[in-house]
Amino acid sequence: MEQSIKIRIAGKEYPLKANSPEMEQMLRLAAETINQKLAAYDAKYPGKPLSDKLAFVAITEAVSRLMSQKKLAEANSEAGKLEEDIESYLKDIEKNGR
Repeated sequence: MEQSIKIRIAGKEYPLKANSPEMEQMLRLAAETINQKLAAYDAKYPGKPLSDKLAFVAITEAVSRLMSQKKLAEANSEAGKLEEDIESYLKDIEKNGR
């Protein structure tokens, strides 16, 4: 069931649609994260325009997402290798009777 919600980023309200309670929670958490990062950039760069600060937030979030994807791919690869090792080990046990 789709639900209309409103989130506020940098003082501006945005109407959005959430197709589940989980999506609503994620949208609200995302807005909170963005606002927290904007506040940190406001403190660090008080003279910079909002558009620059939003660009900083976007790049840090994109880098974070890419790093998470890379770590997930590495973990999946390692899990695949471990699965192959286990299968090989079990075949050796069956073959050798131990």
